[in-house]
Amino acid sequence: MMVAAQAVVQEMPESFKNKIEEMGDSNIVQARHSEIIDAIDSPEEDEICLDRSQLAMGKSSLSMAAIPPKSPSPEEEGLARRLWIKFKRESVFAMYSPFTVCLASGNLKLETFRHYIAQDFHFLKAFSQAYELAEECADDDDAKLSISELRKGVLEELKMHDSFVKEWGTDLAKMATVNSATVKYTEFLLATASGKVEGVKGPGKLATPFEKTKVAAYTLGAMSPCMRLYAFLGKEFHALLNANEGNHPYTKWIDNYSSESFQASALQNEDLLDKLSVSLTGEELDIIEKLYHQAMKLEVEFFCAQPLAQPTVVPLIKGHNPAGDRLIIFSDFDLTCTIVDSSAILAEIAIVTAPKSDQNQPENQLGRMSSGELRNTWGLLSKQYTEEYEQCIESFMPSEKVENFNYETLHKALEQLSHFEKRANSRVIESGVLKGINLEDIKKAGERLSLQDGCTTFFQKVVKNENLNANVHVLSYCWCGDLIRASFSSAGLNALNVHANEFTFKESISTGEIIEKVESPIDKVQAFNNTLEKYGTDRKNLSVYIGDSVGDLLCLLEADIGIVIGSSSSLRRVGSQFGVTFIPLYPGLVKKQKEYTEGSSSNWKEKSGILYTVSSWAEVHAFILGW
Repeated sequence: MMVAAQAVVQEMPESFKNKIEEMGDSNIVQARHSEIIDAIDSPEEDEICLDRSQLAMGKSSLSMAAIPPKSPSPEEEGLARRLWIKFKRESVFAMYSPFTVCLASGNLKLETFRHYIAQDFHFLKAFSQAYELAEECADDDDAKLSISELRKGVLEELKMHDSFVKEWGTDLAKMATVNSATVKYTEFLLATASGKVEGVKGPGKLATPFEKTKVAAYTLGAMSPCMRLYAFLGKEFHALLNANEGNHPYTKWIDNYSSESFQASALQNEDLLDKLSVSLTGEELDIIEKLYHQAMKLEVEFFCAQPLAQPTVVPLIKGHNPAGDRLIIFSDFDLTCTIVDSSAILAEIAIVTAPKSDQNQPENQLGRMSSGELRNTWGLLSKQYTEEYEQCIESFMPSEKVENFNYETLHKALEQLSHFEKRANSRVIESGVLKGINLEDIKKAGERLSLQDGCTTFFQKVVKNENLNANVHVLSYCWCGDLIRASFSSAGLNALNVHANEFTFKESISTGEIIEKVESPIDKVQAFNNTLEKYGTDRKNLSVYIGDSVGDLLCLLEADIGIVIGSSSSLRRVGSQFGVTFIPLYPGLVKKQKEYTEGSSSNWKEKSGILYTVSSWAEVHAFILGW
């Protein structure tokens, strides 16, 4: 594992430029570095700032210094758009609910769909009423007209529901008892539309037009996530419809929510929310945010509450029996769990805590390079790694794409990458750049290290679930396992098993040597297999590996389920050339659900050559654990 400290983006191979773009806003990354390094005491603040600006990140020489932020920034988006982005994580749980996966696949039992339509009938009646109350509160004629049009759209939805009922010959109002999830959402919505919001005057006491307009804004804030979520699901499901497989039983439902008219209604709702909230204070905008978030969670609960009487592929732990089953979750660390690469953090600690060239070093401490020498040495090591890494990848890539995946062929090829990684680590050790780092500084940095959104929550849920016989293992090239342990311990995750290299210390000061445990793809897969063997066969073991890079490929393929997080171009390029198939997780689950019938199994297979891709930890969480 190596990282460039001063590489110039324009000089990088194209694959590395792509990886940088995949990592997102450079300003965010630099802020993360700043948060970490602020935890380390150093008198050389001017040098710290310089090194931060030059610091790179990534497994294969990734510099963020010259990358401009993406546009538009979140601040330039409207309120509704910002809230959707902020709470989109919850929408993933709605999409991955057993009900919606079955609906998308087309094998949802009709009785379940009938029950859902009956619940949605009650919900839409409340939605229409909420629009009516919001229209009364709005003091702008254009706003009133927009709300009136949105209410007409709800009435059209109710007509669609009526068309279903005519096919069934039943009465929607009498079809099913309203369940608790429906009641919670409708009561919340109508209370909001009636002005029963914390910090807002009660009904009948809204004396001024401005106070009434605030209630209209709050109401739209509680309704927008529902509209946007249905528009989102409609488009996602429509993209999965296969014209060659016959009629999907719920095409009418999907067509309605993916239609241009419904998409326009969702956007109209959001535009109106933006307009009504323009004059609100920060505190009032906070109220809208809380209402929006609450509505999103209630929407997820609404989908999860739909009763199912059929086998489903989600969540993965469905039917898990702690007495007879064991779930073993493996995860990479750098850029899978983290936002920045750990080598970048260790490099930064080394540089900012190193003495200046004109400073005398205490006799009782290990001799260290000056900060200037260290910076130059890092730069040379990084440049060499960048150049040779790309050459190594090219050296073992087959000239033509392999049609049929063969694990052994890929394993043999990645042995070359393993030799390269070990040589690179040896150069780092011989250079002495890791000498003199204080263990306490490493732990402080680990505690401040920001993990990917949803990562910590997922592991906490796994570890704390008493009804789940699960073990979590972190396999990493990281030079210092103490950094990993500190990053997880700050979140109360001391039970995670960490497999990584380790620094050697003399009185809490690193000697510059590394205890080499996991340096390469071959080391990783050996650690993976050794761990599985230790569990034995006394129970039914199900293994999941989550990773993001070429170094994770063998483990991803050895696991029963391999999940690729992020969009590493080098991983996809190498994998695809060797016959590996990458399938987005959600479409993959919908396909499995279509094939899933009574008495069958979900049929996860190791070394199948199929890997599933996700864009966030929310997808991992929703798939494995559910809501």
